[in-house]
Amino acid sequence: MFRGLAAFPLTPMNEDSIDEAAFVRLVRRLAAARVNCIGALGSTGSYAYLTRAERARVAEIAVQNAEGIPVIVGIGALRTRDVIQLAEDAQRAGAGGVLLAPVSYQKLTDDEVYGLYEAVTRSLSVPLCVYDNPGTTNFSFSDELHGRIAQLPRVLSIKIPGVPGNPADAKDRVYALRERIPQSVSIGVSGDAHAAAGLNAGCDGWYSVLAGLFPKTCMSLTSAALSGNSELASQLSARLEPLWEMFRRFNGSIRVVATAAVLLGLASEPNLPLPMRGLDTGAARELREILRQLELRE
Repeated sequence: MFRGLAAFPLTPMNEDSIDEAAFVRLVRRLAAARVNCIGALGSTGSYAYLTRAERARVAEIAVQNAEGIPVIVGIGALRTRDVIQLAEDAQRAGAGGVLLAPVSYQKLTDDEVYGLYEAVTRSLSVPLCVYDNPGTTNFSFSDELHGRIAQLPRVLSIKIPGVPGNPADAKDRVYALRERIPQSVSIGVSGDAHAAAGLNAGCDGWYSVLAGLFPKTCMSLTSAALSGNSELASQLSARLEPLWEMFRRFNGSIRVVATAAVLLGLASEPNLPLPMRGLDTGAARELREILRQLELRE
């Protein structure tokens, strides 16, 4: 479950409700591609903007439409009490695992973050992936802290935020973390532009935003890297550079993939929680041309 390609779809929504029909379409698209894992309520799934009831419903829909593919569900929240409740909801829905980022308003200390994972894993009955995402949480894990948390029961993966671009430095980064954690704990790379570099450096999987829309494209890159064809994986990633550039330009991937979902006819507009918005008309036109030139359909 925590190895190979984990695809993270949008949770299409408006200010009144979740667009359940659109979310079902996205999940079934991933199931048909036979990704290794489906990640519901990741950052691209806008988990932080939803109520507990809405998140429970999204988890339920994801599991019901995954066609047997394991579903991991994001359970991040500001308070430990709420995280534990969200974990209960995810397990009740049939999630195969959970994904936890240390969400905060006040900056957290290492001991506070360790205490969060310790409290959650104490009552958890499914595996947990540590979500290291300083770009949204403003918390940076040290390898030492990862090592402490990785000793807790049920912790089976760490989702890291990219690796250095230089292959030797990337391998050193992965090796340094690997030295701190049990062999049973996998390392998954995120930040889609870093996927090939991370996989080629020894990461066990790719936690992917782009795979939430284009699972077969991302499966090809993942398979190349994990089979040892690092050159092909790098070539496939380089071909996608126009998308990576848009991700960088628009402060992350969510606005780009939200607009792409509309262009593909998989979701309507708006599909993001306000105040976030999809791309403006000019950028959407540019994105449409990029998708056409790359022949990106699935």
